[in-house]
Amino acid sequence: MPAKWSRLWFGVTALCVAAGIAISIVTAAHNSTGHFHTPVERAFNTFAFFTVDSNLIVGATVLFLALKPDRSSPVFATLRLIGVVAITVTGLVYHIALASLFDLQGWDQLGNQLVHTVVPVLALVGWLMFGPRGLTSARIAVWSLVFPVCWLGFTLIRGSFVHWYPYPFIDVTKLGYGGTLLNCLWVSLLLLGLAAGATKVDRVLARSHQ
Repeated sequence: MPAKWSRLWFGVTALCVAAGIAISIVTAAHNSTGHFHTPVERAFNTFAFFTVDSNLIVGATVLFLALKPDRSSPVFATLRLIGVVAITVTGLVYHIALASLFDLQGWDQLGNQLVHTVVPVLALVGWLMFGPRGLTSARIAVWSLVFPVCWLGFTLIRGSFVHWYPYPFIDVTKLGYGGTLLNCLWVSLLLLGLAAGATKVDRVLARSHQ
């Protein structure tokens, strides 16, 4: 497929990421019903969500691909797999477990759908169609866990100080550390399984294009 189409797809994905995060920050800042008391606190707290961080990783990697589609360094390969896996989990977890908890309207709904639906679909389809292929391996799959493990560690430590957790399944105040750590284990296994599956799919697609 011509490189111009991959550049266009990656560019559109990056724009959707930027729009979704920008809207999420602005709407969070103006949401006075949350845990945090000032607009600045609420705006910065947006970056504590796995959804937003996953979108940022996807946005950065697809922007680089829009500029140069044949990137292949080990660091980029790891970030690319992290982005694809994390954004897939973001979409799945939201639509399976979290969507029913929210009743959003207007700009809140637009930002929410961009980061939870539009970007996950664009990112996954873009990876399947345009790759780049041959970047994943068992080692890269293991390294892809660095981001979610660090995010979980940061979230639990920060939560103990600010008494706030971004998602119900890691809310220590309701689940205790035992239940929370068990949920973290299941999420980590899901991420590792998806990374391993993505590695297998990538190899199959790479052979089909030879």
